[in-house]
Amino acid sequence: MSTTFKPGVFSPDPQRSTPWAMARVQGAMESKLMLRHGEQQLLSIIIPLAILIGAERLESTTGHGLHEVFPMVLAVAATSAGFTGQAISLAFDRRYGALKRVGASGVPAWGIIAGKIIAVFSMVCAQVVILGAVAAVFGLRLNLESILVMALVLILGVSTFTALGLLLGGTLSSEIVLALANLIWFVLLGVVGWVLYSHGLGNDGLLTLVPTVALAGGLADAIDGVFPGMEILVLIGWTTLASFAAVRWFRFEG
Repeated sequence: MSTTFKPGVFSPDPQRSTPWAMARVQGAMESKLMLRHGEQQLLSIIIPLAILIGAERLESTTGHGLHEVFPMVLAVAATSAGFTGQAISLAFDRRYGALKRVGASGVPAWGIIAGKIIAVFSMVCAQVVILGAVAAVFGLRLNLESILVMALVLILGVSTFTALGLLLGGTLSSEIVLALANLIWFVLLGVVGWVLYSHGLGNDGLLTLVPTVALAGGLADAIDGVFPGMEILVLIGWTTLASFAAVRWFRFEG
C-alpha cells in the first residue's frame, strides 16, 4: 500500500518561515513594545527634545548654534535607544524568563537579536523625524550631501550602541545593568556635552575614541561638509568589538 500522497491532500501545509519573515515579524513586535514603553520614550525622545529646545533658547548665552547642538542631540538620542533602553529591557527580559519563552516558541536566537536591532532602528527613525522637524522649525537647513553622510554616520553609531546594549544586557544581572546602564549614559552624555561646550565637536583627539564623541563629531563634520573618516573608523571599531563580545558572551537566561 502506497504511503505517499499527492501535493495538496493535507491542507493547510505549514512550512518553516523564511529568515526574513521571522526577522520582520519579531522586529515589528519588538518595535511596538519599545515605542509603547514610557521610560523608553523619556530617554529616547523627551530628554533629547528638551536638550534641543533648551540649547536653542540659550544660543545667545552659550554661543553654540543648532548646527553644533543638533549632532550632539542625535548622539544622545541614539545612545538612549540603542544602549540604555536595550540593555535594561534585555536584562529584565532575561531575568523574568521572557527571552527564554520567546526562544521556546521557535524563534531562533539570531531572530530575537535581529528583532531587537530592528526595534532600535525603528525608534531612531522616529527620533530623526521628530528632532529633525523641530530643528527645521528652529531654522536648521541641510544639503543633500550632508544628509547622506549623516545617515551613514548615524547608522554606524546606532550599530555601535545597539551592540554595546546587547553586550551589557545579555551578560550581567538586571540589577547591575539597571545601575550601570544609567551611569554609563550620564557619563557619555557628560563627556560629549563637555567636548561641545569646551572646544566644539570635530578634531577631538583621543576623545574621539569615546563613542558618543565619535558619533556627534562625525555628524557635526557632515553638517560642515567635512567627511568624518576618523569618526567612522572609530565607530566601525566599536561595532566590531562589541558585536564579537556580545556573540561570545550573550546569555538568554540570567
